[in-house]
Amino acid sequence: MKIIFTGGGTGGHLVIALSLAEAAKERGHRVMFIGSTSGQDRQWFSESTVFEETHFLETTGVVNKKGLGKFGALWKIFKALIASRGLIGDFQADAVVSVGGFSAAPAALASLTTSIPLYIHEQNAVTGTLNRLLRSHAKGFFSSYESGENHCDYPVNSGYFENARIRHSVQTVIFLGGSQGAKYINDLALEIAPWLREKGIHIIHQCGLKEEERVKAAYRERGIDAEVYGFTTEIGELCRRSDFAVSRSGASTLWELCAAQIPTFFIPYPHAAADHQFHNAQYVLQHDCGWCERQGEGVLEKLKTAITSDITPKSERLAELIRPLGAKHIIEKIEQQA
Repeated sequence: MKIIFTGGGTGGHLVIALSLAEAAKERGHRVMFIGSTSGQDRQWFSESTVFEETHFLETTGVVNKKGLGKFGALWKIFKALIASRGLIGDFQADAVVSVGGFSAAPAALASLTTSIPLYIHEQNAVTGTLNRLLRSHAKGFFSSYESGENHCDYPVNSGYFENARIRHSVQTVIFLGGSQGAKYINDLALEIAPWLREKGIHIIHQCGLKEEERVKAAYRERGIDAEVYGFTTEIGELCRRSDFAVSRSGASTLWELCAAQIPTFFIPYPHAAADHQFHNAQYVLQHDCGWCERQGEGVLEKLKTAITSDITPKSERLAELIRPLGAKHIIEKIEQQA
């Protein structure tokens, strides 16, 4: 088969596109990517060795635009849709797989106008605007939060499963604010750090590049020997060494922590679209595998209670939420339906 992957804007979308494309290529399929000149698409894939071809079209998001800005964004999508029709035809694609985000709109819509089967992977518990509009027209829809025929295991790097283990006590806590960092989580980590030191608990902290110097200086002032990273590609290794996590609840991070069986105290980003981070975390809570609290007063004491609780049952149950080879199984389903 010849499969076109589309979508992006953020790393959360793009990591799914990469995982699915790698799985497809391993099964002998030819793969191409269509993304946007905006967002992180070109940073990820402009020099990719996975895709035979990569194309970046001029598009921007529509939802956050007003007035003439919205019209301009729609006009860019229309022009990119026409270009995508040509790319689909030239590649002689058998399927288009959308991972969501504004980057996906032109190629996803082009697939419908050229009668090429469209498949959608939804990262979050709340379906995104584009995916919601296109779902009824897609041949397949994949979500880790739904049951039944649409359910899929989230594509997670195999290393998280290989290093998974049941946590029985907290010797090391990892604070994760995402690639951009999260000031609220950074401040919470600094506030609880003296208490963690009293408990003999080591701190690993990924704080974001913009906050790196401030956070490092704050730990030094407190005389606390914490491991601080502005940005790192070694999150998997850091998770292997950790027993408990404090994290935002973006989809990829959430499922990586689940795969590693790390009990996690989630603090959703309050301004996420449709509050999807809160709903992502609720899925974990429904299975009694973690904690979730909104930003605000009282979080510090609730976090202390969670860290000193019996974490073993939650760590054990996390293994039931996700299985390995999620990307491979999605590609297999596409093969069966194509």
